[in-house]
Amino acid sequence: MPIDYSSPPPASGAWREGDEIGKRKFARFENFELENGFIFQEVTVAYETWGEANGNKSNAIYVAHALTGDSHVSGEIEAGHLTPGWWDGLIGEGKAIDPKEWFVVCANVLGGCQGTTGPASLAPDKKPWGSRFPRITINDQVRLEKLLAEYLEIEKFAMIMGGSMGGMRVLEWAVEFSESLDTGFVIATSAAASADQIATQSAQIDAIQSDLNWNNGDYYHKAPGAGPHVGLGLARKFAHLTYRSEAELDSRFGRRTQSEGESLFAVESYLAHHANKLARRFDANSYIVLTDAMSTFDVGKNRGGIAQALSGIKANFVIAGVDTDRLYPLRQQHELVHLIPTAQSLEVIKSEFGHDGFLLEFEQVSNILEKAVIELRNKI
Repeated sequence: MPIDYSSPPPASGAWREGDEIGKRKFARFENFELENGFIFQEVTVAYETWGEANGNKSNAIYVAHALTGDSHVSGEIEAGHLTPGWWDGLIGEGKAIDPKEWFVVCANVLGGCQGTTGPASLAPDKKPWGSRFPRITINDQVRLEKLLAEYLEIEKFAMIMGGSMGGMRVLEWAVEFSESLDTGFVIATSAAASADQIATQSAQIDAIQSDLNWNNGDYYHKAPGAGPHVGLGLARKFAHLTYRSEAELDSRFGRRTQSEGESLFAVESYLAHHANKLARRFDANSYIVLTDAMSTFDVGKNRGGIAQALSGIKANFVIAGVDTDRLYPLRQQHELVHLIPTAQSLEVIKSEFGHDGFLLEFEQVSNILEKAVIELRNKI
């Protein structure tokens, strides 16, 4: 099913200088050096906050978003955000993380396309970075998040929480900046990308780069809608099949066609819908950059291996996984519980949704999160 661009997205989807959209705030940092030695003369970080910090800011919680997420973790659709808060069921008045009690911070990651410096952002020559954007790592993203914490004068987060790619960053925080968080909360993630994850993610990158409009990543000068959106949509189809479970797709769609007399299967229409949805709000280059960062993630790299790296974690850890997750299977979370000395038993979320269960099973995730919050209250 072709992607419909009757109302095409902007060529970049990126924040531009002076464009104060929605509730996002912006912090800028000079001379930020990546692991590979590349130095950004300036990077911008887009972030949002909820609630008020107490006197010593000991009530601060950082939320790390997943691959196609952004800083809008809670709230309605608004200017600058085409979708509602992606963890809206967990964060808000009367919810597990209540802004009346906690000061919540969430930032768009380095390499993203929702306000933080990424491939669609302007380089020093005032042209989009495009193919010139450097390769980045999860560690690079976390070190930039640490600069944001210092900018906000937060010495230690009560909790840093996240799922999938966000969970990777929580682990990196706990190893790289062990004194900067009291509790880590991770769901559906791993200590290092597996061969299966690398393989499925490389296929998604290939889909984008095979698009005739890819132009080696330099497509921002083209008319709106003329970028590699078909390739991005195809990548999203591949990804979505890893996000959901076989049982859910079969029970939900079976062999039904979209309507009587049509040859298009209902599940094909479903995948096309998600392809269209992402291609309208996300930048293809960012998808590649962030996917690559996930594939190269290994918390034990240059630290003596995974076991040694995780053994030094000082923060309390709550670890959860989804029983039907075929992208980040439970064995990977069991490994985290086994290797992190402060971790308790694995919290298993029962869901038909697969990996996406960490975003959809709000009641179960809230129950797990609320137990962690009770312990935090005694420390702030």
